[in-house]
Amino acid sequence: MKQFKAESKKLMDMMINSIYTNKDVFLRELISNASDALDKRHFMSLTEPELSADFEIRIEADKQSRTLKITDNGVGMNKEELENSLGTIASSGTLRFREAQENADSLIGRFGVGFYSAFMVAAKVEVVSRSVRETAAYRWTSSGAEGYDIKPCEREQAGTTVTLWLRENDDDCRYSEYLSEYKLRELVKTYSDYIRYPILMEVTKSKKEDGKDGYTEYTETETLNTMTPIWKKPKKSVKKEDYDAFYRSRFHDFHAPVRVINVNIEGNVNYTALLFIPEKLPGNYYSKDYEKGLALYSSGVLIREKCAELLPDWLGFVKGVVDSPDLTLNLSREVLQQDRQLRFIADSVRKKILDDFKKWLKNDREGYEKFFKELGEGIKYGVYENFGERKDELKDLILMYSSTEKKPTLLSEYVARMKDGTECIYYACGESEEKIDALPQLEKLKEEGGEILYCTQRVDEFCLMALNEYGGKKFVNALKSDSDKEEKGENKDKSKELLQSVKKLLNDKVNKVRLSSRMKSHASCITADGEISLEMERVFAASGQPVKADRVLELNPEHALFKKLEKEYENGGDYETVALILYDEAALTSLGEVDDEAAFVMRINSLIK
Repeated sequence: MKQFKAESKKLMDMMINSIYTNKDVFLRELISNASDALDKRHFMSLTEPELSADFEIRIEADKQSRTLKITDNGVGMNKEELENSLGTIASSGTLRFREAQENADSLIGRFGVGFYSAFMVAAKVEVVSRSVRETAAYRWTSSGAEGYDIKPCEREQAGTTVTLWLRENDDDCRYSEYLSEYKLRELVKTYSDYIRYPILMEVTKSKKEDGKDGYTEYTETETLNTMTPIWKKPKKSVKKEDYDAFYRSRFHDFHAPVRVINVNIEGNVNYTALLFIPEKLPGNYYSKDYEKGLALYSSGVLIREKCAELLPDWLGFVKGVVDSPDLTLNLSREVLQQDRQLRFIADSVRKKILDDFKKWLKNDREGYEKFFKELGEGIKYGVYENFGERKDELKDLILMYSSTEKKPTLLSEYVARMKDGTECIYYACGESEEKIDALPQLEKLKEEGGEILYCTQRVDEFCLMALNEYGGKKFVNALKSDSDKEEKGENKDKSKELLQSVKKLLNDKVNKVRLSSRMKSHASCITADGEISLEMERVFAASGQPVKADRVLELNPEHALFKKLEKEYENGGDYETVALILYDEAALTSLGEVDDEAAFVMRINSLIK
């Protein structure tokens, strides 16, 4: 028995027990190796037609002997190649072949130690192979890290057969499952469905014979894989119904996608992508259980079910697949290197999605508005993320409800409607458009014809702050305290003492009390000074961060209730009750709540008396 050149049993144990985290992938690795061998022979047949064949991969399961065979009629191996490829752990014949064929990049895979994953499920592995250029065949046999034997044998045709003697079932795994038709079908469908050669297996079927009771079983050779993935088919040959069916089946969604994006890039890095925009967000989208990412394939072989590196978090709602023959894989298909190719693909995918959104917005405004209403929050997060790194890419995709247009508007449309001399873009935050529209702080601004963007999502204000400006116009929160709207002159001087008394009465409920001209029909409102707005306070509170805004109680000096306050104060009456009513009214309209509902009702009742 020969020893592995890597010699160390520890290395074999590491590959079997650490590199691969899922035993199921052994079949993927062996089928991929068979596909690589077929690729090599197919490539050679382009210049040597006599090497051409009906290329195929066969799977045979024998429950009685507990053996599983994977056979191909590919390029095969001679004795030296068996020694070099299987006798040296982490050697890759495919990689050497690729290096020798500068123009074969699109045909040849680059996988090294995948073969050794067989030992995760097998106590013994046998490889019988005959090179396409020789008549002699050889048998390579090993039971693990102890070593291997290579002996001459007979094989009628060129190619390779890998035979696994499966381990006995234990508490860790029922190895006999890998002999069942159902399990083998499942593994091929999951990992190798798009291998471009047919994967054949004898399957058991039943039929009802005429004039007889019951069913008769028979066996039939069946192709287990689809071979040509839908994303590799010409776009014109695929119907919408085909995309919808693939999406529903692949991503388990009852709804059809609202948008399909096809990407085919050829250049320094080649890849194909088929991306879907769902109609609605999944119920667990904002939970820790949700996994974003695109399914990643390499030449039709599934590498990772959800590759998060291919999408930024704010595009986590996008579903789809990316297939590239150019990815550098480290040791096994389960471990992706963070290399230039992957970063290039991720960057390209993001740009292609945004380009498609721009076309969507231009050609189907109604459809884009429906999408943005359901999923547009992600784009707003994209503006805010990483200190506004992508804001210039995203600013023209944002829609917000307009107080004057009564519908969603683009920032460019808002700026185009601005009156001469207007220097800022106003916005206001709240739970809904209806509630924002009723806020007392906006009365005067709306009466003067000012347009206001209504922000109803938590990210909205952070998004606008990240943008800072659009078209040279600054974003201004119409609900924040504004000294320009503070009442000046005689009224302010006359009420100075009263305002100080009201502030003392309210104590730390507010930081300031001032007169304001921003209201018309309302008597009071609450605004905020400084960088923290009332909306930010609510957002931080919801996330468990008790950050407080500097609250300001603003009073309308023209309102009858304020005049009542003045009268009671000047006459030594119960001005405190009126002041508390003014505060409670402001809290109710501006914050949506009062500190003590029962006390508020009692004060109103006393005022009516």
